[in-house]
Amino acid sequence: MKLARLALPLFAVAALLPLFRDSGGPHAFAAGQAVPGQYIVVLKDNADANGEAVRAAKAHGVAVDQVYEHALRGYAFRGSAAAAAAIAKNPNVQFVTEDRMVEAVGKPGGDSPAPVAETTPTGVGRIGAAGKAAASVNVAVIDTGIDLRHPDLNAVPGKNCVRPGKSPNDDNGHGSHVAGTIGAKANGAGAIGVAPGTTLYAVKVLNAAGSGTWSQVICGINWVAGNASIYNIKVANMSLGGGGSNDNNCGNTNNDAMHKAICGATSAGVTFVVAAGNNATNLNTFVPAAYPEVLTVTAMSDSDGAAGGTGGAPTCRTGELDDKYATFSNFASSDNGHTVAGPGVCIYSTWKGGGYNTISGTSMASPHVAGTVALCLTKGTCTGSPSQAIQQIRTDAAAQQASYGFTGDPNHSPTAGKYFGYLAWAGGY
Repeated sequence: MKLARLALPLFAVAALLPLFRDSGGPHAFAAGQAVPGQYIVVLKDNADANGEAVRAAKAHGVAVDQVYEHALRGYAFRGSAAAAAAIAKNPNVQFVTEDRMVEAVGKPGGDSPAPVAETTPTGVGRIGAAGKAAASVNVAVIDTGIDLRHPDLNAVPGKNCVRPGKSPNDDNGHGSHVAGTIGAKANGAGAIGVAPGTTLYAVKVLNAAGSGTWSQVICGINWVAGNASIYNIKVANMSLGGGGSNDNNCGNTNNDAMHKAICGATSAGVTFVVAAGNNATNLNTFVPAAYPEVLTVTAMSDSDGAAGGTGGAPTCRTGELDDKYATFSNFASSDNGHTVAGPGVCIYSTWKGGGYNTISGTSMASPHVAGTVALCLTKGTCTGSPSQAIQQIRTDAAAQQASYGFTGDPNHSPTAGKYFGYLAWAGGY
């Protein structure tokens, strides 16, 4: 067996987890660990994934958990290291990598009931999205699921990669919060999203504790790639991530199966919007944020839904200021060509069980931009490939910054070595 054929990913995975922070302060990443006896097989592009999985099960006695036929060709299995080494020798195999644990450490503070009156969250107002309508394209939320019965959401079942065959209903809350920022309805009560009433597909890759595996996340990406055309899914939000890096080769050089899957899904016409991470460090050590094929979203702080920095400090978190970059947000060292900012501090949105909650993080910034991309596609301003849509969002954001930006953006007191990007603007769509 050649080492390159059965290789651990050449990135040090920290953990994949929902990127949220509660009012009590930041959550640290837990160290990601390999799942004993679990592996991901990435096949060559012309291989028969289902056939190879069946043959592996028969020849090597492994239990196949996932088969990937759209975003990439491959499968995930449970079995011995000896079986993994034998499978790696198959000429149809590109590489075999250990599956790894992904988990959320801690949860946001308590749920809150729906208010009597409808509320436009500050982030929605800040990016000029107040008063918008539903997008004509649909959005996939790859997360802990979505509360499918929430009266403020137009959510429909997509895929449950944690418990296949079961409903992708949200039993954590994080995915429902993300969904509400994208598309909570303008129905007279609760929150209003960036593109209110937009159809949201629940793709559950993390469990009730916010935990899962790389193979489950790839399952979600694979489902989106395979159903994008059928269900008119043009945008996918991933408010999760972990330690890693970009090889500028869709994961084919450093054996990164998730990178390869995202490249496959973007080829299917899906624009991926992802969180930059909450470690106040360079996002080039964090994936999927480091991948050039995605629109990466850093977080800024806003307290009043308006520009100018006169709203006072946000009330749910100490240490933040109105219209300034969020202290916890990851950043690029310079303009990497795929980074933009979104509101991510004290964001009010929907929650599991029909409730609402206020939390902070780049997880909350990302769906503001996912909704903006959906509006841009609906307007016809964003056209062509996902990479073209990403550049349109960045161009339109930059055009607004003279009177619209925040402290820390490229035009307003930028900090050397910390590129947060321009604040996304939905007003023109």
